[in-house]
Amino acid sequence: MNEELAITIGTAARAAREHLGLTQAEVAERIGLVHAVYSRLERGKMLPSVPSLYRLCGELRVSPETLMGLTPKASGRKSQRPQEEEGPKLRRLLHLAQKLEEEDLDALLHVASALAR
Repeated sequence: MNEELAITIGTAARAAREHLGLTQAEVAERIGLVHAVYSRLERGKMLPSVPSLYRLCGELRVSPETLMGLTPKASGRKSQRPQEEEGPKLRRLLHLAQKLEEEDLDALLHVASALAR
C-alpha cells in the first residue's frame, strides 16, 4: 500500500465530508462501506478500491484528482455541483427526506410548512 497516497485521500475525504456537513457513518452508508472501514480510509490506513473511489467522489462532490492530491485545492471546487451552495443542514435534511415513505414525507412537509409561516 502507498501510505502517502492513503493519507492524502483520507485527508481530502475528511475535508470534503466536513465541508458537506456529513458524518462518517452517512458517507459510509451512501458509498456501501461499513463505518469502521470508511473510518480507516479517512485515517489513511487503507486505500479505497476503484469502485469505492468512484462512489466516494460522487458523494463528496470532488474529482478523483482532488482526492488524490493531483490538482490545486482551488480547482477542485470548480467540478462540484451547484447543489453545494445549499447549507450542510439543508442537504442532510434532503437526504433524510428522500428515505421517507410517502405518508411520512407528507407529514414532514406539513411540519415544514407550519414552521415556515
